[in-house]
Amino acid sequence: MGAPRLSRAFIGGPGHAADGAYTPVDGIDYGMCVRRAPFDAALVENAREAGAEIRQGHRVTGVLWEDGRAVGVRVRDQNERGSGGQEYEIRARLVVGADGRRSTVARLVGAERPRVSHPNGRACYYAYYEDPREEWRSTAAMWLTGRELGNAFPCDEGLSLVLLMPPVERAADFRGNLEAEFDRTVGLVPGLATRLEGCTRTTKIVSSAEYPSYFRRSSGPGWVLAGDAGHFKDPVTAQGIRDAVRFARLLGESVAGALDDPAALDRATRAWERSRDEQCVHTYHWTNLLGRGDGLAHVQFELLRALTEGPGGVRRVLDVYSRIRDPRETLALPGLLRATVRALRHGHRARPAVLRGARDALLELAGHRRRPEGF
Repeated sequence: MGAPRLSRAFIGGPGHAADGAYTPVDGIDYGMCVRRAPFDAALVENAREAGAEIRQGHRVTGVLWEDGRAVGVRVRDQNERGSGGQEYEIRARLVVGADGRRSTVARLVGAERPRVSHPNGRACYYAYYEDPREEWRSTAAMWLTGRELGNAFPCDEGLSLVLLMPPVERAADFRGNLEAEFDRTVGLVPGLATRLEGCTRTTKIVSSAEYPSYFRRSSGPGWVLAGDAGHFKDPVTAQGIRDAVRFARLLGESVAGALDDPAALDRATRAWERSRDEQCVHTYHWTNLLGRGDGLAHVQFELLRALTEGPGGVRRVLDVYSRIRDPRETLALPGLLRATVRALRHGHRARPAVLRGARDALLELAGHRRRPEGF
């Protein structure tokens, strides 16, 4: 059973609920949530059909250098336990590290330390549920209740991904008590708890408490870093896989005609990196703000309430996720100030935290009007 088309999105919270549809982009007006196992298998099959030689169960152990230029890698053929096997060399005109946040290639080429980074403000816990709720199968849903954030995204095989993103300091509550705290946290988000009535958790819970966002130096003589290896955003805005796939394709298009000319190849990878940074930097800052789990969460809810009220309101938010609308429009100073006032009015006990969060956000936004250091 394939992943359903998520043609609608729902945003809810205390006293507020809104849903809407996506603006079509090249005729596509839906999102999809696909589990990693089938997604990765599809990537491998597409690469094989395009002529790539696939060698699974191998690990890069070193980069080959000649005159300061990457010219290939050393790899080890590992057994099922990840050890042993024969080590050998693979020569290449371009070494592409597409090996995630803990990129081996980034470390081996000296690019592991980010140029720009930002700590995450929320922890991340997710599991898959058997989901018979057909009325929700075409809807991606998010609830923000106080500082708690919960999501439900229908995916393949009749399952739904349930993602909880509590404030990062609450990671201590989950240690040694993962399943019970996961279920308790679902209950802290009443809308999500109601959505999951009749659903059954069928997988283990996957957790991540530390995942800072960053830009790494992503190109050099004979090498380049693609996907999360070079740039990572907090998953709160679900932009990572979009950018990984998009800029991998653009990388291929950029270097295809320059592989036999090292100087031209390096110019192409540098230009590709600059373009990636320019296209992603504002979404990166927007994501960092939405990923905060402090008192700013109350401001975020009031901002979302204002943006989604009225006809077509949810679409205004979805257009930012679809990269049709500049995220800076949703974070304009007048709107933030109005949302802060409403959050203070409704926050009661949380007012000091709201003020601290709003102050920090405004200072951060003021800094983002300038080109960040490292770009």
